[in-house]
Amino acid sequence: MPVIDQFNKPSISINSIKLWARILITVSIFVLILRSIHIHEIWKILKQTRLDLLLVALLMQFSSTTVSAYRWQLIMRNLNFGQSFAFYWRSYFKAMFFNQGLPTSIGGDALRVLDVAGQGFRKRDVLYGVILDRITGLGALMLLNLVAYGFDPDLLPIEVGYLILLLVIIGLLGFAGIASLRRLEWLNAYPRLMVVKTLSARLHQAFLTHRILLMTSSLLIPFLAMMGFFATGWALGLRYDPITYVIIVPPAIFLTIIPVSLAGWGVREGALVGLFSLIGADKATVLAMSVLYGLTLLAVSLPGFIIYLSGRQRPALSKPVTQDR
Repeated sequence: MPVIDQFNKPSISINSIKLWARILITVSIFVLILRSIHIHEIWKILKQTRLDLLLVALLMQFSSTTVSAYRWQLIMRNLNFGQSFAFYWRSYFKAMFFNQGLPTSIGGDALRVLDVAGQGFRKRDVLYGVILDRITGLGALMLLNLVAYGFDPDLLPIEVGYLILLLVIIGLLGFAGIASLRRLEWLNAYPRLMVVKTLSARLHQAFLTHRILLMTSSLLIPFLAMMGFFATGWALGLRYDPITYVIIVPPAIFLTIIPVSLAGWGVREGALVGLFSLIGADKATVLAMSVLYGLTLLAVSLPGFIIYLSGRQRPALSKPVTQDR
């Protein structure tokens, strides 16, 4: 895809620095974690893994990603973009591969923008849809985490639990705040803030129809992902109930949003080892679970790699036809 090559050229030196910085941070975090965990312990745990439960985890994550593509289609349709579910499914899996399988500077979200913009839409308009999809997903994960806390508020030490709850509530209030900004007329006097008001208006438009489907799919996505974590944990012997996973795992996922490592590697492992150790879980087992989950994400993204390669070959195959015309 020449568009992607052009996208990367202007800032290749800066991107290289960012890439090496992420690699350094990722390796450093793993080194710190492994100072308290012996490699042979992890290997011993992995040899006893239940493969049937790992397959369940893979199916859960694949289902979560497929529903994510469906939700994105609903949002984009409400924003008047159209396109079929197959189009959004292909684009979403390609984006997932770029996020999980490659240390790329373009990112999966930028690839999604390019895919939809390639159908004749403005990149700026498409970007709003991608951002709203991200915000909706994050809000749903926060809501699921908050509900889980209601079932077991004393799971984590009070200081840690209150801090996580505070951050989740602030995030949900921020989501509600964005939704209400479209009503503030005084924002019109500040051109630089108009982008925020436009985002708020697009959020309202995105949920104007198919609200039940959007809300259901938005909650189903993180639920399926957490069940994938649950199955992976049980495959390794972490026999905690689903509520425990839904309380502990989301904060680690939130941290991976910060772009300081490769696809969240290291950050996710450090957060999960730290949080699960607070309830007495074996650190080596938790680390193995997190690594297996990361590999599951990579495996699920492989259809995106195949789709991306087929997309690169198609223009070459159609070139003679274009010349004949």
